[in-house]
Amino acid sequence: MGKYLYIAEKPSVAREFARVLHVEGRGNDGYIESEDAVVTWCVGHLVTMSYPEKYDMKYKRWSLETLPFLPSEFKYEVIPSAAKQFKIVSRLLAREDVERIYVCTDSGREGEYIYRLVEQMSPASVKDKDRRRVWIDSQTEEEILRGIREAKPLSEYDALASSAYLRAKEDYLMGINFSRILTLKYGNGMTRFLGGKWSAVSAGRVMTCVLGMVVRREREIRSFVKTTFYRVQGLFDLGGEQIEADWKCVEGSSRYQHPALYKDVGFLKKEEAEAFIAELKGSPEGHQGIVKTLEKKLEKKQAPLLYNLAELQNDCSRLFKISPDQTLQVAQELYEKKMTTYPRTDARVLSTAVAKEIDRNLKGLQKYQTAEPFATEILSGDSYKKIAKTRYTDDKAITDHYAIIPTGAGLQNLRSLSPISAKVYELIVRRFLGIFYPPAEYRKLAMTIGVGTEIFTANTKVLEKPGYLVTEYSREKSNALSSSLQNALFALKKGAVLPVKDFVLKEGETTPPKRYNSGSIILAMENAGQLIEDESLREQIRGSGIGTSATRAEILKKLVTIKYLKLNNKTQIITPELLGEMVYDAVFVSLRSLLNPELTASWEKGLSYVAEGSIQPEEYMQKLETFVRTRVEAVRQIDNDYQITALYREAAQYYKAPAGRGSSTGRGSSGGRGSSTRRSSATRRSAGRTQTKDGAEAQSSTDAQ
Repeated sequence: MGKYLYIAEKPSVAREFARVLHVEGRGNDGYIESEDAVVTWCVGHLVTMSYPEKYDMKYKRWSLETLPFLPSEFKYEVIPSAAKQFKIVSRLLAREDVERIYVCTDSGREGEYIYRLVEQMSPASVKDKDRRRVWIDSQTEEEILRGIREAKPLSEYDALASSAYLRAKEDYLMGINFSRILTLKYGNGMTRFLGGKWSAVSAGRVMTCVLGMVVRREREIRSFVKTTFYRVQGLFDLGGEQIEADWKCVEGSSRYQHPALYKDVGFLKKEEAEAFIAELKGSPEGHQGIVKTLEKKLEKKQAPLLYNLAELQNDCSRLFKISPDQTLQVAQELYEKKMTTYPRTDARVLSTAVAKEIDRNLKGLQKYQTAEPFATEILSGDSYKKIAKTRYTDDKAITDHYAIIPTGAGLQNLRSLSPISAKVYELIVRRFLGIFYPPAEYRKLAMTIGVGTEIFTANTKVLEKPGYLVTEYSREKSNALSSSLQNALFALKKGAVLPVKDFVLKEGETTPPKRYNSGSIILAMENAGQLIEDESLREQIRGSGIGTSATRAEILKKLVTIKYLKLNNKTQIITPELLGEMVYDAVFVSLRSLLNPELTASWEKGLSYVAEGSIQPEEYMQKLETFVRTRVEAVRQIDNDYQITALYREAAQYYKAPAGRGSSTGRGSSGGRGSSTRRSSATRRSAGRTQTKDGAEAQSSTDAQ
């Protein structure tokens, strides 16, 4: 009987597999072997796509004449720093005594790609061997053994592998072609305008779209004009308590359709508001109000859905002021310590299979001091037995993995967690516990009070039963109304008479759009560029995002690193840098479709269709090549020097001027048509840097998607 070979994505994961499988044989350099099994590992990617010059040396020099770059076959090579481990893995794959291969790389598109590239580049073919795919959601012993036991033939994941290859090709082609054409057209002009060192323009399918979202938001804020308005508020007496109600202009009001109104809630001029108040006070009807309408109802608010990575990153940015990249690192740490499930997930629900055994997770959490009272209370009831029939379980809403939840295991690692990791773990645990509690219940009251022909409105909401809110990390503030006022309000009847105590003026002003923070930008990426505050609405559009849960943090991090965006570490607020705005303007006047969130999301959707098998890879590749070819040709024909320089100047007024900026004026400052000739000396001077930059685009696919 031959040996079984297990290939993990990282050394730490491989060691865990070896422990679970009792592979306790000799530890070799790069693998662990016993009598019947061998466990080895990759170190992330071992193989990558080759630089353009590996196809032909003519591509080493950036030139308009060599664009678009669309190879008929793609070249790959072993990453030099990973060459030793690649040789070890490929040699193990080829061993005659290895009869079955278990692919244990991360359960997702990128993990699939990592292994397929190794197999592709290995000297010996292994297609005649029994190859099986291990797909797990956590690194607990039970889950690892289940994954191995239920491993499917690798061929069943061929469509997923195809989408992984296409994703890499897409980012590679867009990154190289669009970065080069934009650099050749606008790079010199940007350099002269900024007065700094020459650098390439970095562009990509996802990163450029995200840059556009931030720049557009910043420009909306700049162009915002504040409007001051004046509201009128009525103060009414209710058994010694005071009700505050806001005037609203409705049909029948003495000010209906008046030109001095601000919408239907106030006045644009203070004098108009004051005159209206004087009129109310002087009218015969101005001394009492009559309750015209009264609506009382009980509202139930269910616990939010479980965390996926984007929601977790958003909450960690808001609560702990840490970046999405830091959140992902913590989530990965908790996963590798067996404390939580796989972090790179888009799903916010459980699978039916997991829901049926969820008591394991709850029983494990009884050993976690923070969760113990909640877990014990849940297990004493039967809500956990019914979780499979609730909105928190939905197999159709799961692609690769279910939501991020605590496993109930790995609690011996609690002491080794950093303070921020401990907080993130608690956040995940509390969100999980909440789904087993009843909804929070509120008493809501909405009423209108008539004063003559004028209408005043008042609304209130009082928390009646906290329900799941008892598990929340940051408890919702309860209504500040006194209990006596609450009781008086809910005892009110339609037609009740309320004496007027006074009419007062309240000044207000419109506010600009909010800047993105590191969490809200991730949510906006997940929802195709829309910053949707309402959770239920976010769920309706889910699946149409920009990038993936595994890549969004890295994309944001890269934009900050290359100084296109600025991230305030204390507040996590994101703003553009001048260079980022200039790149945005260059793309806007030449490659505008690259800024379109819906179009960018459609590419990701297309990849999911390939993974599902509903679109053939050849069809997708044809559309990709057509897109790149037509866009490159369109940019080649553009001559917009004056326009782009004016846009640079417009943006620059909002930034401190660096030394040398503004020296470029007039025609030719943007690089213009034929700029490849003018650029040649800069290219020669920066040859090493240029190729490193281009290589980074090629190797990390610009978007690092």
